[in-house]
Amino acid sequence: MKKRAENIAIVAWVIALVATLGSLYFSEIRLYEPCKLCWYQRIIMYPLVLIYLIGVIIKDKKVFIYGMVFSSIGLLVSWYHYAIQKLPFFQDSAPSCGQVSCIGAYINWGGFITIPFLAGIAFTLILITSIVGFKYLKEE
Repeated sequence: MKKRAENIAIVAWVIALVATLGSLYFSEIRLYEPCKLCWYQRIIMYPLVLIYLIGVIIKDKKVFIYGMVFSSIGLLVSWYHYAIQKLPFFQDSAPSCGQVSCIGAYINWGGFITIPFLAGIAFTLILITSIVGFKYLKEE
């Protein structure tokens, strides 16, 4: 893997690491109990930290493919979760999420920034960096 592609993978790793630490901050320090959809997003985000770290260490060119797959799935879950928080049409059809409601929002900065929104931003950035890294490797 060339240095530029390696740097792109490191950027994706940093994004995944910050998102992981952010989710742990909300649950362990602020004591916000995650809902079921938050757990699904964590299940998708947390491995990205290891995938990109190992990919950089062993210089695996396929790391960007793995990143695209995981971040695309995570982005869909985040969009859905954000939609059931913000759109009444989706709230009516929201599934039962267990003890903590998936409709509730622990944070609502600026009237639109919620935890699923933040996760969606992270997944989007990882997806973009994965696509850029993949295209860069394809051009080699």
